[in-house]
Amino acid sequence: MIPRRPEPELMLEPAQARAYAEADFAAPHEGFVDAFAEAFPGPVTGPVLDLGCGPGDVSLRFAARYPACEVDGIDGAPAMLAAGDALMAGHPAAPRVHLAEGFLPAARGPRAPYATIISNSLLHHLHEPAVLWQAIVRDGAPGAAVFVMDLRRPDSEQTVKALVAKYAAEDPDVLRRDFEHSLHAAFTPDEVRAQLSAAGLDGFTVRITSDRHMIIFGHLPGAT
Repeated sequence: MIPRRPEPELMLEPAQARAYAEADFAAPHEGFVDAFAEAFPGPVTGPVLDLGCGPGDVSLRFAARYPACEVDGIDGAPAMLAAGDALMAGHPAAPRVHLAEGFLPAARGPRAPYATIISNSLLHHLHEPAVLWQAIVRDGAPGAAVFVMDLRRPDSEQTVKALVAKYAAEDPDVLRRDFEHSLHAAFTPDEVRAQLSAAGLDGFTVRITSDRHMIIFGHLPGAT
């Protein structure tokens, strides 16, 4: 297994943020919502917390799928939030999506505690992964549904190169570079299981879903 190589926690470059906002992530982002629905069948109501929301595409798709909810998105990069303005403009779910700047661990969900917390592709950006799990425990209600999707680190440099060639060959240079860096920065499923155990979330499931992704989901303890 190749060693983990952390990357910058925040995407601060405007050009980088624009590239993400303009890229076609429809399939993986809609797949995130599909995977949530499979893990947690049934309606979602009330406020939802989206940690590391980026430009807000997942937040919008989640709100569109669940019309009885509102989504509070938090991201630490102002450039990413600004790049989401075009996504929000005119989107039918936009009135129920509220994005704000905030950097973990100081940032808190404005309507905590939440019965639903989601996060897409934030974990591998964090130099201290415990920050994510601590924020989830802090801002989640007892029994809250938690769903996290992230990259998983490949076992070799050759696999990294092959994944970049397979999925990012036609992407702009900034996206191709970031994808490679992110694969190096990602955690393995076993590393995530150790993180969950340290956070008191042993009951969560860690499931490999593709050649580069995993999902982590479960209910927070404490429900009566």
